[in-house]
Amino acid sequence: MSATTDDRDALGPDRGTIMSAEMAEQPAVLRRILAEGAPAIRAIAAEIAARNPRFVLLTARGTSDNAALYAKYLIEVLLGKPAGLTSMSTTTAYGAEPDLTDCLVVTVSQSGGSPDLVASTEAARKAGAITLAVTNNPDSALAAVSEFHIDVLAGPEKALPATKTYTAELLALYLFVEGLRGGDTSPADLLPTLARDILDRRHEVAELAQRYRFAQRLVITSRGYGYPTAREAALKIMETSYIPAQPFSGADLLHGPLAMVDNVSPVIAVVPDGKGGDALQPVLERLRGRGADLMVIGTADQVGRASAGFVLPEGVAEEVQPILEIIPLQLLAYEVTMARGLDPDAPRALAKVTKTH
Repeated sequence: MSATTDDRDALGPDRGTIMSAEMAEQPAVLRRILAEGAPAIRAIAAEIAARNPRFVLLTARGTSDNAALYAKYLIEVLLGKPAGLTSMSTTTAYGAEPDLTDCLVVTVSQSGGSPDLVASTEAARKAGAITLAVTNNPDSALAAVSEFHIDVLAGPEKALPATKTYTAELLALYLFVEGLRGGDTSPADLLPTLARDILDRRHEVAELAQRYRFAQRLVITSRGYGYPTAREAALKIMETSYIPAQPFSGADLLHGPLAMVDNVSPVIAVVPDGKGGDALQPVLERLRGRGADLMVIGTADQVGRASAGFVLPEGVAEEVQPILEIIPLQLLAYEVTMARGLDPDAPRALAKVTKTH
């Protein structure tokens, strides 16, 4: 449902200006992290690596939960260590007291202010964990209760939908995981320039948005490193345009939900250039076979076999592609929302800091 004429008039001419400006800041934020944040991140990673944690738990909510899922892939693929996403209520509601000796607990939060994140991190530290907070607020309560802290250096974010803090979290987590193994972070060096190139093509996304402004629902799918991108894209579309968007791993989509896809059901596929994209190919074949309205975020070859799409830069290491993949999808959420006469800066019923317990 889109806004009425009266609603649009009431929103005023400045709607969307904050989110638009913050999306545009992303190349500068990525450049700042690489220039100013990377040395501190590597030093923290080296100190934690020396303590040789046996496994990693990641704690987060909302957008930051998708960043944490990305880190889970990095940790399991690049480090070969088991990693999991925590259920905070086991400690905050049920009072569980797990033994977290030699465990690294990484809590990801833009604001660092949600009480359940602070409480669960405090409990983890008492249970023997090494605790690391990754936030955009070094003065936050979460940073204060954690043994280590990484500042993602995104600067103030005023729009309710998180954009620049998300890509900043992804880059900070990538640098941290590579730091744990003393790895080469040069695959990230071109990200600021490539992000700017994508933003300069936002007119392409505005055209794509016209396909979805009246959509009743969307399915978004990917595999591997692209799966967190699918989840974050769905969240951005739902919280800004109010269109129900359901994210699925491509493997899970084949286990039942594919039945709801038909020739009028829009599907967005994030197709990584690498092993994740290879694993997604059987899913794409099934979607094409069902006549789905398929939009692809990926290589020129993959986009050429879809109904529509956005071509991403090629030759980028798969593990850092999510930092670029999400940008056209942020733009899509913004453009669809604007086309529906809504204000992406201030979605209804939401607050910047969600205080769950």
